[in-house]
Amino acid sequence: MSLTNHLKRFKQHIIRDSDVSIQESKKVGFDYPHDYENVWKEAGVVTYKDEDAVCFIREKRYPLHHVHGNYSFSDFITAVYQWNQFEGSHPLSTKGMGPSDLFFFDTETTGLYGGAGNTIFLLGHARVIDHEVIVRQHFLPEPGFEVPLYKSFLESVDYTTLVTYNGKAFDWPQVKTRHTFVKEHVPKLPDFGHFDLYHAARRLWKNKLESVKLVNVEKHILGVTRKDDVPGYLAPMIYFDYVERKNPEAILKVMKHNELDILSLITLYTHLTFQIHCLDPQQTAEEKVFIGKWFNAIGEREVAASTFELAMNEDITAEYELAYYYKRKKNYDKAKQLWLTATQGNDQRIRKEAFIELAKLMEHQYKDYKKALAYTESAIMVHEQTNNGQIDHADPFVLAGNKRMKRLHGKLEKFQSFPGQAQ
Repeated sequence: MSLTNHLKRFKQHIIRDSDVSIQESKKVGFDYPHDYENVWKEAGVVTYKDEDAVCFIREKRYPLHHVHGNYSFSDFITAVYQWNQFEGSHPLSTKGMGPSDLFFFDTETTGLYGGAGNTIFLLGHARVIDHEVIVRQHFLPEPGFEVPLYKSFLESVDYTTLVTYNGKAFDWPQVKTRHTFVKEHVPKLPDFGHFDLYHAARRLWKNKLESVKLVNVEKHILGVTRKDDVPGYLAPMIYFDYVERKNPEAILKVMKHNELDILSLITLYTHLTFQIHCLDPQQTAEEKVFIGKWFNAIGEREVAASTFELAMNEDITAEYELAYYYKRKKNYDKAKQLWLTATQGNDQRIRKEAFIELAKLMEHQYKDYKKALAYTESAIMVHEQTNNGQIDHADPFVLAGNKRMKRLHGKLEKFQSFPGQAQ
């Protein structure tokens, strides 16, 4: 399974190895068949023992100059710094945080769907600590050993914000479900913020990608190439095979798959930050428009307007969206100019909607009912063209257009004897 997935004016959050390393007192001899002890040791795995149960812990460290996809991990530091310079608000903002406050998290489970019978057999996470990225994975060697699994995991948790890929819908609810079975024996689950990057990816690339699974985002957006990777859907079968035969060869590949998922979360968060702040030199006009719409949706209209302005010469949708900003500012002439430009584009949906917005502007702000009527007729004509010349009179757009035209005809008739009042 793979759901692949302040700075306080950028002060250093100093966390020493002694604060985060696996507790030496918990390291014990390996409790699995002697034949595979060296395989686990060579993979950097140690055991964590709680009474008669154990879990295995694997740790991997990367320097900040390590490149994963199109970014190095030092770019993630830049991304956090960028948010701390940003005066607005955003759901992915790390304003007031440091790099170590983000906890990148992914799980592997015995099933591809949720439910109480679905067991998590691998808890993986990464943080930036002391100028390096530390990836740690907690592995369940036997289905009944969940107490040491969650105890070892929760003893090492110290973070502000969880970063996942579809983790709000899957990973963390699964953690909470399984935690209820062992909560009397392990620390409680902490409170935290949560950045679910899946929803951000859908907002930006759902029209570009066939699906926004993490593997597709990696390949087409992040520049991440995997070699000899175990497909996520095979993870449950590999785990059950491990439980039966104890050979760790395949399960170590699943752990590597999980590790790459987690590293991709760091790269994805970095890329999304660069996208949101329009710092990516390869950013498309369409992406800028989606970013502008996102800022509009959260009420950051000034930032949205500046983002649309960056895309104006490349995407007619930017003019269409920017016109709303000027209408709210009561700059009706500028809004009219932008919507008129939008009617000249090739996007039929944008064209007809721009005509309708012009009709509203003419009717309510300019009191020019003749032009309002003409723009409404143009909108219906474009709508007809998009439907192969057919008009469905039950179509909501046509019904609304006809209702508008009827009202405008009435206003023209009402004021026809008062030429100074209606044009």
